[in-house]
Amino acid sequence: MQAILESSGGAPTPPGLAEPVAAPMPVAPRTIADTGTDSAMLSDLAARTLMQRGRIRLDHAAAALKLPNSVTQELLEGLRAHRVVQVVGHGGVGSEVQYELTDTGRDFGREAFARCQYVGPAPVSLEAYCDWSRRRSIRHQRLDGPTVRKAFDGVVVDPIVLDQMGAAMNSGRAILLYGPAGSGKTFLAEHLAGLLPGQIAIPYAITVGGEIIQLFDPLIHHPIEAARSCSLILGNEDRRWQQCRRPVVIAGGELTLEMLDLQFDHATRFYQAPPHVKANGGLFVVDDLGRQRISPRDLLNRWIVPLDRSRDYLSLHTGFKFVVPFDLAAVFSTNLQPAQLADEAFLRRFGYKVHLGPMSAEQYRRVFRQACDELEVQFDKAAFEWLLVERHLAQDRPLLACYPRDLIARIRDFALYESRMPIVTCDALDRAWNTYFCTPGQVQPSAI
Repeated sequence: MQAILESSGGAPTPPGLAEPVAAPMPVAPRTIADTGTDSAMLSDLAARTLMQRGRIRLDHAAAALKLPNSVTQELLEGLRAHRVVQVVGHGGVGSEVQYELTDTGRDFGREAFARCQYVGPAPVSLEAYCDWSRRRSIRHQRLDGPTVRKAFDGVVVDPIVLDQMGAAMNSGRAILLYGPAGSGKTFLAEHLAGLLPGQIAIPYAITVGGEIIQLFDPLIHHPIEAARSCSLILGNEDRRWQQCRRPVVIAGGELTLEMLDLQFDHATRFYQAPPHVKANGGLFVVDDLGRQRISPRDLLNRWIVPLDRSRDYLSLHTGFKFVVPFDLAAVFSTNLQPAQLADEAFLRRFGYKVHLGPMSAEQYRRVFRQACDELEVQFDKAAFEWLLVERHLAQDRPLLACYPRDLIARIRDFALYESRMPIVTCDALDRAWNTYFCTPGQVQPSAI
């Protein structure tokens, strides 16, 4: 699973926009009953934690379980009443009281590990997760033109396409980006993260049907430092949730139908959430639709219900089925024509179908100049004009967004190899072009 997932670091903060600030978090439970989690599951988790850590102070146990000291004490005292744990010596005072497992407790802990090996923050209930997802839904966002243009400041993109993407994000419906390879579809999809509003609270894990599903993924969910500081000051947030930038998940060509289901590890006896669930509250990109090992039609059929009803159905290995939110901006990127993917009835489920094609000469020049600045290669206007006429026009190559950086990178590579200053010249562009397209050049590189 992880091999196909990429993260752009959550929603990046575009130039000129303020960093996201802390927003309200779920309120911390005051009792075990308030956690919404079965007390037997919490007892097992506490026993596994003590098995792993040995003797532990109350406040350290609370930090491991992400529960308030009062709830952790209630939990440990309940285990103490059943002679599973004991207070060590005098144990200190208040939060410094120390606990460890008894002989009976170690047997209990081994049995708890046999049932499940999850050790970490206490899970939240499915109901709490669904309720909080509704409250902080990405569909509550409203974007306008100035906001979108600020988020894409410095990015060369057709204003018409930019307006289409802004409206599409407001719609809350899926977006299909289509066009030739190299037209910038993936780049544009990734930059949509800059339009994601604020932040989202992500639970470390949820519990469903007596099972634990790990949801927080450090490769995808990126905590907000301001939120951490705020939590320390207020002290009433439920620490089983982590306030993060809205997540961004990119699934590539290895995506299969099985990866969109819960992943149960028979060794550890708990689940990993599928990528689209980890992306809830953020952006989920299916890149290169049509290059997966299954047909686009089969993959899209998997999304009929989620795209229509904003919810998905998952199943435990026991057969227990349940509903999770499908609260995300879904973007599908493809080199195929829409008609090759599905019939018209299904294509209507894409709220917006946005075409990305070749650039204008001016847009291409801007991208070329940006690539020169980024890679520290000296730009030459005459050489660039030669590239347009003698290569793109003469060989009928469209002005696609991917070409400038790839060509400039080759000029830099040759310059480094030959220990000289990287400069854009006709000869240098010709050699870069030939190694890129595998076509014979018209200019001999002897003058380089």
